[in-house]
Amino acid sequence: MKKVVVAMSGGVDSAVAALLLRNEGLEVAGVTMCLGVAPAEEGKTKCCGSREIEDAGRVCRTLGIGHYVVDFAADLEEKVILPFVEEYRRGRTPNPCVACNRSIKFGSLLARALSWGFDGIATGHYAAIEAENGAYRLKVPKDRRKDQTYFLHAVPREALAKVLFPLAGYTKNEVRMIAGKAGLPVFDKPESQDICFMPAEGHSAFLQSRGVPIEAGEIVDGQGCTVGRHRGIACYTIGQRGGLGISSPKPLYVLAIDAVQNRLVVGPKGDLKAEGLIADQVNCLVDAFPGEAWAKIRYAHRAEKCRVFNHDGTLTVCFDEPQEAVAPGQSVVLYDGTTVLGGGIIQEVKIGTY
Repeated sequence: MKKVVVAMSGGVDSAVAALLLRNEGLEVAGVTMCLGVAPAEEGKTKCCGSREIEDAGRVCRTLGIGHYVVDFAADLEEKVILPFVEEYRRGRTPNPCVACNRSIKFGSLLARALSWGFDGIATGHYAAIEAENGAYRLKVPKDRRKDQTYFLHAVPREALAKVLFPLAGYTKNEVRMIAGKAGLPVFDKPESQDICFMPAEGHSAFLQSRGVPIEAGEIVDGQGCTVGRHRGIACYTIGQRGGLGISSPKPLYVLAIDAVQNRLVVGPKGDLKAEGLIADQVNCLVDAFPGEAWAKIRYAHRAEKCRVFNHDGTLTVCFDEPQEAVAPGQSVVLYDGTTVLGGGIIQEVKIGTY
């Protein structure tokens, strides 16, 4: 690649990504996506808020590269927010960052960059892309603690040849040191933690504003006996223990969320263990999934050995050792060593008798 658009979020990672590519002699332009989200609370940051747009502009001026702001608010609404709301309406736990990477950063933004005559895009993600036998592979980065490949598994395979991850060989500490030495104005900026479109009032208020009812209902045990009341199923996740308000001689955990009857099913921790799962919206980043792999069911989850069956766009994953708190709506991502094989969205869970 000779001409690259860098997705500038206003943070230190994308700033250093642009710096490294500029120093390598590439023609670099910074683009910040305006997503129409509310500014972050004081002391916090968002990846696409108004203050972040200003910070991205300051970085680009420091680097001497062009900075452009492009409105992708309609794309965010259609491809990320509406599906996010619908998943919660169904009692599921979606991951909007996966959808944003697939459809917006490495979908709409990449298409826009190519239409402008650029060769591809770069981001500040901690991930790597390597060419192997003429094919491009998504790989884990040097900094395993910051590894973001879980959120990137749904990037279209054909897009990998047009994407650069300049931070692949650096740790987060090294990135901050590079930014400080270069005098980048965001070298000590804290990381964004919240979902970019989520208001300060939180999930419940946001979902209510989008027409999702947050209504109290029953908490039942495995036999259907009422053991308590919840304040709205959207306020809970699979595996949750705290905040249930249940008096019980043994700890109880959320085993299932029943959106049809507006109730939570709870039980002992042992009943959280899942033997396997079924996923759809499958994205395969290799020629074919192997029969055995390592699966992550959450970003912070350790990869566990499993058997894999891919049939007509549906992925069945069977764990060698049962796993706790597998949540429909989240992603299952498959690995072979340092190579990301792909993954999908969890639809069904084989868990106890539920």
